[in-house]
Amino acid sequence: MADQLQDVIQRWRKAVVEDGLRPEDHELFQNAGLAYINQGDTTQLLDFIQDEKNQGIVESMGCGLLASLVAEVLKRKKSSSTCKAVITHLAETCSPMELMLIFLGQVDDLHPDLIADTIVLMAPHLQTVLLRLGEEKAPWVGLALAALQKQVSRLPVPYTKEQEVEDAYGLCRCCSALARFMEPFVEEVKRRDNSEDGGTASDNQLKTELLKFCMGSLREPLLQAQLDQAIDIHKQSPLWHFATDILAILPAIQEPLPGLLFYKALKKREESGLLTDSTKAQESRACLAYLLFVQLITIESFPAVFSPVFVLQCNMEYIDLLLSRKEESFLLKGLELYTKSLERVEDNSLPVELLDLKSFYSVPQHLVQILTVCPIQHLREQGFKVLQLFIDKLGPEAKHKFFRCMIKTSCHAGVEGYIIKNIKNQIELSLKPGHENEWFMGIQVLPLLRLVLCFPRGPETDLLNSMDRVMESLNLLRYLHMRDMDWQQTSSIWPELFKIKEDYLKMLRVCLALSRAYYAGQVKNMREDKKIQAQEAREARVALVQTMTVKNKMVSDMTPEMQYQVLQCALVTFDLMESLVIRIEEISEEKVKTGTAV
Repeated sequence: MADQLQDVIQRWRKAVVEDGLRPEDHELFQNAGLAYINQGDTTQLLDFIQDEKNQGIVESMGCGLLASLVAEVLKRKKSSSTCKAVITHLAETCSPMELMLIFLGQVDDLHPDLIADTIVLMAPHLQTVLLRLGEEKAPWVGLALAALQKQVSRLPVPYTKEQEVEDAYGLCRCCSALARFMEPFVEEVKRRDNSEDGGTASDNQLKTELLKFCMGSLREPLLQAQLDQAIDIHKQSPLWHFATDILAILPAIQEPLPGLLFYKALKKREESGLLTDSTKAQESRACLAYLLFVQLITIESFPAVFSPVFVLQCNMEYIDLLLSRKEESFLLKGLELYTKSLERVEDNSLPVELLDLKSFYSVPQHLVQILTVCPIQHLREQGFKVLQLFIDKLGPEAKHKFFRCMIKTSCHAGVEGYIIKNIKNQIELSLKPGHENEWFMGIQVLPLLRLVLCFPRGPETDLLNSMDRVMESLNLLRYLHMRDMDWQQTSSIWPELFKIKEDYLKMLRVCLALSRAYYAGQVKNMREDKKIQAQEAREARVALVQTMTVKNKMVSDMTPEMQYQVLQCALVTFDLMESLVIRIEEISEEKVKTGTAV
């Protein structure tokens, strides 16, 4: 048998020289190689592959063994190290074009359990083959990166640091392998750019493919990853290192970060098919802005010529996109980018013209959704902080306009109450020497107060649901009355304020009377129901659960005790409102008696 095999090998060697290999020769070679692999005798196969006399045979027919060798390595058998050596030799010997087709086929549509192991195994050999392609490599680099990135995007992104350390699905290993895979191509671009003759058309295409991969990696997986700059440098995660590598590659391939972020340098490439989905392109830039301005990756190389207001204005588009999503990782990155962008801006400096921009309108609306709907507490808390920070950065006129907009659009009593509290604070600040401004102490404040001190639904207003707004409005009224001498000295609008106050309190009394009567009736009904339920419970020994209507809203799955507490809370709230109304009227009477009021 051995003699027959040697005869066949001798014939193959001769046929390679004479270019006479037949299809049956390829089939015989592959069957023989598979026999060695299946029997675990890969050492003998390696000896044959490495024999100098057989290099022509290997170059002509060796590609057919790759798929079986890769499968053998992935089985983690004892012979896997020898199989890796065979693959390495084939990658250095066989036709690079044929190898590329086989390698790309191997990484296409992988089983999820094999994605990480396959990419870690194949990436170095793909790199070897691509480097052998010389000037023809650029389109193949693009195909390889796209195929690898497609598979990596299928892997779950670790949510916690513990999951990242465990790396159960291999995403972190894949990112490290991809970073190493990119290195020689990035170095080649840098070397060509520094040469006297500059880059060729092939070099430009290689840049485009590298840029496409970087922007895709920013969106998947880095946009979903939990990154934290506070981690000790010796414990930085693989995903952090991958993000650092990506941001280092961009300037290295002559793609300045300001151009990508602020001037839409990708526009021409998008039109040519680099990033045809504008949403995906925006997501990539949003992650780039987050890594740069929040995590401060490569911030030392970012030009300092851009003003904080300009940076904020540009970043608002990305903040808008991030806050419009529902995923925690997106919302957290959006809030952090918003905070860092605002922190660099001087207090009371943002001009009112910025509020005419779409993003400066939609971002606060997204914030309202986070504050009122988001179930994650730390996101709500951070949302409140960034909302106040934004208010602090607005100039007086911009604050005035922003407050009007929020009162009209927020549709939430808690948010409206928060805005009214800020209005009071601004009025109080404006009455201090050296801080006067016409927007909160002059005639301009009247439209704002009319908007605040009113009941849009008139007598039908549900005071319980509107409690936050009503209480802050009453606190504002009480403050205005306590400072009426300051108003008389600084403006001539007190008579109009007095009329606004009277109209507001008049309507509030009507609402209080109707709401108190309604809820008192509910309490009475509850007491009667409790008597009936107690009787039925004694008879049937069955706990009953009923449904209560609160101002046409159904409150289900509440025990009678809970319902009763809700109604009692409503009545206490109305008492508190009424006490504030009485206090405001007392202040007015005291001012009249002492002659200090108009």
